[in-house]
This record gives sequence, C-alpha cells and structure tokens, in this order.
Amino acid sequence: MAKPVLLAQLSDLHIGAHENGVDPVPHLEAVVEAVRSLPNPVDAVLVSGDLTHDGGQSEFQLVRQLLERLDAPLHVLAGNHDDRALVRDNFGLPGAGDEPVNYSVDVGELRLVVLDSNVPGQDPGRYDSEQLRWLDAELAAQPDRPTLLAVHHPPLATGVREWDGINLEPGQREALAEVVARHPQLRAIVGGHLHRIAASSLAGCPVISAPSTYLQAKPDFETEGVEFGGVLGFVLHALLDGELASQVESVAL
Repeated sequence: MAKPVLLAQLSDLHIGAHENGVDPVPHLEAVVEAVRSLPNPVDAVLVSGDLTHDGGQSEFQLVRQLLERLDAPLHVLAGNHDDRALVRDNFGLPGAGDEPVNYSVDVGELRLVVLDSNVPGQDPGRYDSEQLRWLDAELAAQPDRPTLLAVHHPPLATGVREWDGINLEPGQREALAEVVARHPQLRAIVGGHLHRIAASSLAGCPVISAPSTYLQAKPDFETEGVEFGGVLGFVLHALLDGELASQVESVAL
C-alpha cells in the first residue's frame, strides 16, 4: 500500500521572546515531541518563519538545537523577526548574505517552493516583481509535479483590519494570484505570521496559515483588537496519489 509523503509545518517559534511572561522554549519542545510521537515519521519539516524574536545568533543556535531533535530534514524560511543572513548561515540555505531566501527542494513526490515575502525593517510583507518572476520561472520548470508554496505572509484576509494591516501590503494578493493562476500543479500555499489557523483560496488554490508554536492570536471582530494565548499546534501536510491533505494538530503543554 502506498505511503503518503508527510511534511510537518511549524511556525512562529519566536525563541527569545517573553510575551506575557511566557517562555517559548517549553512550547517548542512540546511541539517537537508531538511531531516525534506521531504514528508515522515525517519525511521533512517546514518552519515558516519567525524562528526567533529578535534575530540574534544565540537564539538561532538554540532553535537549531531544538529542531534537530526531530531527526528529519529541515526546510526553513525567514520571518519578519528574523535576520536573513543568520537564517541562511545557520541552516545552510542557498544564496548569499541578506538577499531574499528563495529555493525549492523535493520531499518525496512533493516539490516545496519557498518564496521570501519579507521586507526588512517592517512587519507587512511584499512579493515584488523580481520575486514574482523568480516564482513564475521556478513553477514553470516542473509543471507536472505536485507543489507546495511556502511563504511567511499568507495571501489571505482575516476579517480583522488591524491584523490584515501587518500581513501584506495592499495589492499583494492580486499580484501573487496572477502567477498562481498559471500553475495548476500548486496544491496549496502555506504560511505563518498570523499566529492563527486560517484558510482561504487564491486563484483557486487553497491558502492556509499555520498556528504558532508559541502563542495564538485571538481576534476581536468588533474592536479589531488582537490578544494572545490559546493552544499550541502545527500542521501536517500529507500528499497521496497527487492529492494534498492539510491537517492541524493541537498540542497541550
């Protein structure tokens, strides 16, 4: 019987933070153990940004130490809290210095394409024209292979203007949609940043934001404020016979 390709997605670890007096390290350790305790070992792990809170070298070293317990290939991307150069250096990613971290890898039959959506010095993300040309060419190179696109800033709206205001610059979803529409092998677009499970679609492609391993956002749709707390979690992506299923796993401390 065929075995699915399994990719675990962790996001927004924020190692080094102390929001609300909460240490993110025990939270990440609990999520790592939950992944290790799955009935089936994962083929790889995607970490969709904000590995650290302040982007320091000591925090990156601790992140790597904790993630190596997963005993699986690690594929990471930078978040708005991360230093691109340190992400690249600590995880052996292609490119040089602080240029955008873009790359693609194969996880069994699944192709994973990573697109850097960060704008240094600000929270909202952007897919500029050069980035989108790179993505278009990268997707065109293997049009028949089931593909997952990973970004830090997911191209979806939450219904909370304050939260949407720090997600993507205006017009960015439309710009990305033009590229996505040309590549039907895309099975999903996945991201983080929002500290909340959310789902939508873009040009007919599912869009999913992963929960944080640290703190979850709890929006108030009337006041448009956001508080933090809640249950930890991660996403398990399973590809079988060309179809992708994405399932959220909750983790208790």
